Formats: sequence, C-alpha cells, structure tokens
Amino acid sequence: MSVRWRLTAWYSGILFITLLIFSVAVYGFVHLYTYDELKSKIVQQSNKIKPILTISEDGSLAYVTPDRSSKQRMEESDIYVQIYTYHNQLTWKSDNMRLRGLEFEMPTPSKASKDIGFKKVSVGGYPFFMYQDFVTTQNTNEIVGWLQVGVYTGTAENTLNRLRSILIMGSLATLIIASTLGLFLARKSMKPIQKVADAANQIQKGTDLSVRIEYDGPQDEIGRLIGTFNGMMARTEGFYKELEDAYAAQRRFVSDASHELRTPLTTIRGNVDLLHKIWTGSPSERPDLDEETLRQMSVEAVGDISDEAKRMSRLVSDMLSLARADTGQTFEKEPVALQPLIEEVARRAKFLPKTAEWHVGDLRSLNGVYVVGNRDYLQQMLFIFIENGFKYTPEGEVRLDVILYKGQIGIRFSDTGIGMDKDEIPHIFERFYRADQSRGVTEGTGLGLSIAKWIIDVHNGSVEVVTKRGEGSTFIVWLPIIFAPPLE
Repeated sequence: MSVRWRLTAWYSGILFITLLIFSVAVYGFVHLYTYDELKSKIVQQSNKIKPILTISEDGSLAYVTPDRSSKQRMEESDIYVQIYTYHNQLTWKSDNMRLRGLEFEMPTPSKASKDIGFKKVSVGGYPFFMYQDFVTTQNTNEIVGWLQVGVYTGTAENTLNRLRSILIMGSLATLIIASTLGLFLARKSMKPIQKVADAANQIQKGTDLSVRIEYDGPQDEIGRLIGTFNGMMARTEGFYKELEDAYAAQRRFVSDASHELRTPLTTIRGNVDLLHKIWTGSPSERPDLDEETLRQMSVEAVGDISDEAKRMSRLVSDMLSLARADTGQTFEKEPVALQPLIEEVARRAKFLPKTAEWHVGDLRSLNGVYVVGNRDYLQQMLFIFIENGFKYTPEGEVRLDVILYKGQIGIRFSDTGIGMDKDEIPHIFERFYRADQSRGVTEGTGLGLSIAKWIIDVHNGSVEVVTKRGEGSTFIVWLPIIFAPPLE
C-alpha cells in the first residue's frame, strides 16, 4: 500500500472514531436529557396524585381512586394513570386511557416489589415511559393498591430516531467527503515526494546528474527535503565531474608517461641490440669496421644508454613526486632564510646548460626575510623555473629578481624566449603538457611545472603568469613571509 493510501486510511480511521464518539455522545446526551425531563414530569405528577380509598354507599365495595383535583391535573398534563385495588381486584383508569382502550400490564403480587420505579413499556403498540409503586393508607401504611403513572413517548422516540439517523447519515457523508478530500490532499502533498523518487529512479537508470526537481511551494518539510535533494544532486554532480576529470587526467597521465618512457626504452634497446651484435655476433654479422671505429660506436651507444637512463631516472623521480602530491603527502617545514637560498641557486644556475644570458637582480631586499617551508623543495622549485626559462629561450636573456608586497615575497622569473598564447596558460601546469611549438623541439617531460605548482601550493603560495608568443614569459611565485632581525 502506498503512503498516500496509508495516510488516507489513518485519517479516515481517526475521523471515523472521532465521529463515532461525537455521535454517541450527542445521542446519549439528548436521550438522557429527554428521559430526565420525562422522569421529572412523572415524579412531579406522581407526587401530586392523592389516591383515596372510596367505599360504596351500601359498604359492599371499596376501591382506590385519585381525588378530584388530581384527576383534573392529570388531564391537563396528558398523564396516563392506572390504579389497581388489591382486596377486590378493581382497576381505575384515567379518562385518556379508557378512551383509547389502553391498559397497563399489572405485575403479580410476588413481582410487584421488584417492579417499583421507572420502566419502558409498550401498550397497544404505543411506547410509554411509566413509573409504578404501592398505594398505602395514610394512617396505618397498609398496602391497598398499585399505582402506575405513564407518559406517551412516541414523539420523543421519533425525535431520537430521527436524530440517530441524522447522526449516522451525516457521519457517513462526512467520512466519505473527508476521505475523498484526504486522498486528494495526500496525493497533492505526496506529489513532490513522487518527483524525488522519479528523479532518483532516473538517476539510477542513467548517468544524468543534472536532474533537478522544480518546486515553487512553501518551504515546509517537503520544500526543505526537495531543496536538500537538489543541493545534494548539485554537489554529487560536481563530485562526479571532478571524478571524471580526475579519471581523464589519470588516463592522460598514464598515456603520456607510457609515451615518455617508450622513447628512452626504445633508444636503450636499440643500442643494446647494436652492442650485442657487435661484440657477440658471428663475424659475418659484425659490420666490416676496424677496432677503433667499433670502439667509438660502442662508446657512443653506452653514452646514449646512460643519457636515456638518466632521463628515465628523472622522469621516474618526477612521477614519484607527483604521486606523493596525489596522495596528499607533505613535507616538514621550518623557517628558511630566503637570501642565502636564492643567492646559492642563482650562483649554481650559471653552470646550467644554456644559450641565453643569465641575469640576477638586486637581492638585498631579502635580508632578514624568512618563509616557512622546506629548503630542498624550495630549491627544486627555483631550479624548475630557471631551467624552464633556459629551455625555451634559445637566445636573449633569463632574469631573476624579487618583489616585496604586503607581507608576501614575489620571486620573478622572466625570459625573452618563445613565449606562448594566453589560452595555453591554464594548461601549462598540467602533467606532460608542453606548448605546441615546443613539442619535439625542446627536451623535457612536461612534469616540471606540475611539480613546481605542487610545491607552491604546499607552501600556501600562488603563481602568476604573463606571456606573449614570440616575446617571452614571466612567472612570479608569491610566498607568505615572516620577518627576522637583519642578517649581519
């Protein structure tokens, strides 16, 4: 059974019980009030009736009858009275009983004492509410007769029957109407929930995480539920896109790494085959060359193998650094003085292979400036940007200088190299990415800037890039600094 049907059943059941209790209470109150009024009327008239013992003129007959005033009051109040005399079994009836031919049932003397009080009876098909009691003499309290006083209750019974019918039919009609409206309201209130279920089912069957539920109702529990669902779907969609991007980056990384590793392995394998053929092959397979030439070829092959092995070692080292970055690993950090660090890097940069001129700006502003970081990783990051400048500047100059601005140190690397287009800037820190004009022209794996960006991020820094094709590039690395007393 669906939720809306269960809600309708619960509402209908509660309403049925409420109407039943209300109807029973109303009917019971009216019934009690009606018969209390009749009781009061009968008791009032019974107390006014004064039965007297009447004896005939010859003294042979004696019977109990009301006095004259009591007879008159009975006729005015429409009271039906019957008095039975025990010693001669004579019965006196009020005029309205004689005219209608009515007679109350007389209990036997043995049961008379048990029938004292009020009682509902039916006489001639007419309903009566009757009170009965013994008649005694005033002086001796001798029981001489049996008094029965009744009131016709047909009108009251008809009223009660109509009231009962009205309550039953009204309750049924109210229950049907309320159940119908309850089902309608339950369907309307559960419709947004059905939308949530449909959306979840649609997502389960497909991969469309852009599904949202349109809702313009009040921000009640359902409104908040739909808002939470839409927010959850937005976050899930974002996570899913990030996951897809991560998978795509991982696939691209594996593909590029395989490509980068394939080249040195091919070179190594080719040179190894050549050496194997030269030194272990049969004389017919060996090239017809003198020993000096063979020796020179072997040295060149070993040199190529060594270079490619070093290249693979650098590539594997870079990939391990990026793998540490992917796993969230960090390194120990401590205050590092920037002036001696950058001066040492600038000195060693003179000996790097290059074709461009190397210039270092004024570094005196770094006196007493410290950053919280790791000296080795900061040094690696500086060499990456310097080597990158040398690599893409076949002629011109590469320059290093520093900028102090609002609690940060900016380390600026500028060159007059080949530069790049602005639309390539968002991709230069991606792994294995190199500008189109540099592919196949300059050596490298395309991992250096990715590692540098990771080191900058771990140091809570940032990097700016300004470049133009054919005019060079400028990288500014911003790091938060701490100050110490000036160096001696």
